Amino acid sequence: MPMPWTYRHATREWRAFLDDVKERMSLESDNMAYTAVDGVLRTFRRRLTVEQGLAFASVLPAVLRAIFVADWDVRLPPLPFTDRDSLTAEVQSLRRNHNQTPDNAIEATAWAVRRCTNARDFDRVLKTLPAAAAEYWRVETSDPSELHQRIV
Repeated sequence: MPMPWTYRHATREWRAFLDDVKERMSLESDNMAYTAVDGVLRTFRRRLTVEQGLAFASVLPAVLRAIFVADWDVRLPPLPFTDRDSLTAEVQSLRRNHNQTPDNAIEATAWAVRRCTNARDFDRVLKTLPAAAAEYWRVETSDPSELHQRIV
């Protein structure tokens, strides 16, 4: 079997994703964007079982997959999904003294994730998760083509 594409081109995928996030959030540095994305992924992950989380991670590009599972205490029970403002506040609480995460972090990350994943696989996995999971990753756009996978 050949090496999976996402492993061979992990740096290229990550760079494209990070550039999308920085632009969508109007952030100046990779570090700011990374903190925002890390917060978005951790906040989402806290609401999944281990099995659900691993299924979700399996459709992410290599670097995002690694960030998603890093430092996960799998012994903790899942939290309930809450309203968007509370979830955003949770995202912004990560490394509070070094966090410049804007209020659109979840939406911007969802937009960038959708541009770097296979839509069919991503939506298939979301359908197996709690209904609020699909809402967390929902992106509204007037032009669906802007969400087409960017690097294939």
